[in-house]
Amino acid sequence: MRLIYILIFNCFHIGVFAQVKTPQSSPRAKITQQVGLTTVEIDYSRPSARGRKVIGGLVRYGDIWRTGANKNTTVSFSDPVNILGKSLAAGKYGLYTRPSADQWEVYFYKKNNMGDASTNWVEDQVLLSLTVPSIYFEPMVETFTFNFSDLKSGGAKLNLIWEHTLVSIPFEVPTYTKAIESINKTLYDDPKSGDYYQAAVYFLQEDMDLAKAQVWIEKAIKMREQPAFWMYRQYALILSKLRNKKAALTAFKKSNELAKKAGNKDYVIMNNSSIADLIN
Repeated sequence: MRLIYILIFNCFHIGVFAQVKTPQSSPRAKITQQVGLTTVEIDYSRPSARGRKVIGGLVRYGDIWRTGANKNTTVSFSDPVNILGKSLAAGKYGLYTRPSADQWEVYFYKKNNMGDASTNWVEDQVLLSLTVPSIYFEPMVETFTFNFSDLKSGGAKLNLIWEHTLVSIPFEVPTYTKAIESINKTLYDDPKSGDYYQAAVYFLQEDMDLAKAQVWIEKAIKMREQPAFWMYRQYALILSKLRNKKAALTAFKKSNELAKKAGNKDYVIMNNSSIADLIN
């Protein structure tokens, strides 16, 4: 009798907890991109064309679209951003679009879990709207895709692509403000060799006050117990931009010497190329 009860108990639990698992036709995807010092995240579903006419067909012109399938697409920014001259606070937003043949309207919606916009759209929930061109794209893209392009320290483009349509949303991030704030705070309060190095390289990359960058990288080199080939290369690049050719050549050669000892062939190649450019 006890065995019968055990079998009944097990069968009951199998019936309660067993679930059929099948793949979603529009699987969920999440992409995270660091742009400068700002984190941008897109969470969306990825429908596929499967032989259907998509833009202007399945996705109708003139209708507000959830920009994906199933649950609506969301976009989040860890910092305030500027999109085509319009400011948007840090946060997570529903991302909706209204396609047409030549251009798309893009909406950043306050409520980020609304789903379909056809029945409960509230205009006051639109925190930012903009219009961007629709661009013909080759080759044909079967599955709806978001990606980032034109990555720079101060901004990027968020692209949505499906079938033969590309829609690109350029945005700017507050990298300069955050970087300068971090540099000023850190270099004032017990800076390490790496702090001076990072500050100098940032100024070099952004072509800002190279004389100050030289002072910082010289401090970084002096504070480091073991000389580093990557530091000397950046030092040489700063000196080269300052048109101090003689000192730059010396720094490139020092970087080369250290890179050879470390077995780093890539730096040897880069340094040799830089030396040749300076000499010729």
